[in-house]
Amino acid sequence: MNTIVKVQNIIKDYGQGDVVVHALRGVTLNIKSGDFTSMAGPSGSGKSTLLNIIGGLDRPTSGAVEVEGRATGEMSMTGLSRLRRDRIGFIFQNYSLIPVLTAMENAEYILMLQGMPAERRREKIMDLLNQVGLKGMENRFPRELSGGQQQRVAIARAIASEPALVLADEPTANVDSRTAAGILDLMERLNSETGVTFLFSTHDREVMRRAHRLIWLRDGEISED
Repeated sequence: MNTIVKVQNIIKDYGQGDVVVHALRGVTLNIKSGDFTSMAGPSGSGKSTLLNIIGGLDRPTSGAVEVEGRATGEMSMTGLSRLRRDRIGFIFQNYSLIPVLTAMENAEYILMLQGMPAERRREKIMDLLNQVGLKGMENRFPRELSGGQQQRVAIARAIASEPALVLADEPTANVDSRTAAGILDLMERLNSETGVTFLFSTHDREVMRRAHRLIWLRDGEISED
């Protein structure tokens, strides 16, 4: 399988002078296309920081990241935005849905940015919402949905543009265990049927158990892979 993410000696420091937090301390990591990988570790171990750097939401202090062979550190902000829009899907712990948009509008937002015609994107999103178990809820606003339903909208949004890579930061943190199991079933099915690569950060033992590969971080370093 091809390498979709290549991380080389990533260091990330926050602060300056005598008050410096070493969030990542020389992390090197390759993720293969089609992987279903989980990064685990205690709070402050650097999981979310590493996800944000891989996704181009944050810049490392030093080191290099490649996504599909493209060096993100050499990209302009516009280039990074296009990479995130077209090739990377994000699932955030707090869902990050736009409160004034319906489930349908939230899920189709990336397709709208890409310029897909309205009729075509509506048809695609209706099918996606059906796949994630939200048939009949397309016109509900986030406040009218449960946490698990909001997370399913976030998953639909993340995969709508058929990205090569989905980055999921604690995707089961705010839902009960039964809902979490359903969300994991869904993501496993998407991984096997479409080949999209999933990379998680998590504290959830069920996510760790289901991962095809488990990477442990501690104090900004990989302690086990």
